[in-house]
Amino acid sequence: MIKPIVLIAEELSPATVEALGPDFEIKNIDGTNREELLKEVATADAILIRSATQVDEEVLTAGKNLKVVARAGVGLDNVDVLAASAQGVMVVNAPTSNITSAAELAIGLLLSSARNISPAHAALKQGEWKRSKYSGVELSEKTVGIVGFGRIGALIAQRLAGFNVRMITYDPYIQPAKASQYGVKSVSFDELLEQSDFITVHLPKTPETIGLIGKDALKKVKPTVHIINAARGGIVDETALYEAIKAGKVAGAGIDVYAKEPCTDSPLFELEQVVATPHLGASTEEAQEKAGISVAKSVRLALSGELVPDAVNVRGGLIAEEVRPLLPLAENLGRIVCALADSAITHVRVSVFGELIDHDLEILELSALKGIFSQLVDEQVSYVNALLIAKERGVEVELIKEPLSPDFKNLVTIDITTTNGDFFSVAGTLAGATHVGRVVGMNGFTVDLGFSDHFVLFSYIDRPGIIGKVGAIMGDEEINIAAMQVARDRQGGNALVVLTVDSPVPHEVLEKITNAVEANYGRVVNLH
Repeated sequence: MIKPIVLIAEELSPATVEALGPDFEIKNIDGTNREELLKEVATADAILIRSATQVDEEVLTAGKNLKVVARAGVGLDNVDVLAASAQGVMVVNAPTSNITSAAELAIGLLLSSARNISPAHAALKQGEWKRSKYSGVELSEKTVGIVGFGRIGALIAQRLAGFNVRMITYDPYIQPAKASQYGVKSVSFDELLEQSDFITVHLPKTPETIGLIGKDALKKVKPTVHIINAARGGIVDETALYEAIKAGKVAGAGIDVYAKEPCTDSPLFELEQVVATPHLGASTEEAQEKAGISVAKSVRLALSGELVPDAVNVRGGLIAEEVRPLLPLAENLGRIVCALADSAITHVRVSVFGELIDHDLEILELSALKGIFSQLVDEQVSYVNALLIAKERGVEVELIKEPLSPDFKNLVTIDITTTNGDFFSVAGTLAGATHVGRVVGMNGFTVDLGFSDHFVLFSYIDRPGIIGKVGAIMGDEEINIAAMQVARDRQGGNALVVLTVDSPVPHEVLEKITNAVEANYGRVVNLH
């Protein structure tokens, strides 16, 4: 069996390879070597990177088999996420792997800045004893402003709680009640600038946050303030910060990240009031191991066709455990209903009935589209680009949630409309403790069939002798019937026979049966 190829383009912890397991062919390359990267990515199914490897549109285009780009860390500045999405490539990262390490480094920079640890250390190592020059300030009874109160901001608050400080935060996207749970008061940005003795930044880098703490903001701070940035380079304007410190308008700073990295010549490095580190936020053994293990698990999920909770370019977010078993059900139903259509699809409706409607179910919509378009297009269809393909083809998509499911605990129905006005529908549910998928409805007929690799179905006018004719032709062609369901709307009315078979049914056999039973239509469905 040919194993999927996984490129490891930068040095990762040994635990990463161990977490990948034996099911993949692992290739180690230098991701900064452009020629080698473009050559090796051409046959790769996945690539694991850190911050040095640039995965841009050129790399993604070269990676014709690429299904997932995994960044062993938080930031994705070096990955063209839009280009990846357009090509159906999942992008994953490890968003919680380094939060403890990043928070601890920020605290370290804050303390170092407050007590002048860095310049005092350098002076003493040069044989100079300068106690009076490097006198610092206490944190106790000071005000610490936390810019951004996400996971790292909350960890900062937890760690500062023992220092007897007053804590305030600016974050327009959180409820004040969340901050108050940590003893932190939510304030406006201007209030934070004016009141803080220490400001520590914990925001993502976005067009809105670049230069947030720049020349205008630094005009509003206390001259005794210390500013810490261990989040993303560029959020604090380095030139403006340098000028403010030189002018005595800012007392000191702790900087771990820079607008351009690697950075070895910032004017900030000239200042004793600045403690600077080379982007060490995630540089602990624990964080690297967590990141490697996290993305290795994500790669395993992605290459097995499952959705990854840490995928950054998939709508739907974290999947509830109760919803997860419905993903393959919705995808298989999508494959079946697509096979029923004989003209272009114009509308897809995914309906979910039952007790799961309180959960986020957008991912089921993506699963259904993934199943539908995998039957229609030559390109790779994934959770990433399924909705994009629908939009490109002018297919309207809607998700319906209904609380009542009279016959089943939970029911998923996928309906499609085609250009010639036809309407097709398939319904399914999960049975038993092991969540076995069942097809329970098809075009308004009630059926009860387990999923199989191969289905064949015929619609005809109900009359005697039809089943015998179907069975006889199948027998003559040595196609074994595993299960059969017959349904009708009334005696002598429209009827449907659905077979699960052990091998594919060739088109000529389908046509022979269709003609023999004078079927309204016959369809073959191959799920794999």
